[in-house]
Amino acid sequence: MALEIYWSKPAAKRFDSILAYLENECGKHSVTLFVKKVYDFIDILAEFPEIGTIENKVFNIRGFVIVKQLTLFYQIRDNKIIISFNMLFS
Repeated sequence: MALEIYWSKPAAKRFDSILAYLENECGKHSVTLFVKKVYDFIDILAEFPEIGTIENKVFNIRGFVIVKQLTLFYQIRDNKIIISFNMLFS
């Protein structure tokens, strides 16, 4: 059974700012490809929540590199996944 995915407000806001940046710098086509890549990963994450590496054992934070410049951080709580930390360009 797939877990539900929730975005924290800071993570959602950061995602929107990344999309705005990509549209400004690279165009709408790049945004479309990027959004597809992120949501394809989220679909996989919902089915396989432990796919990410443990980044912080105390807070049970996991991370997964979506593209070279971007790691998505999340927590598994109860029967849901919370994208609770900003997506960061590395």
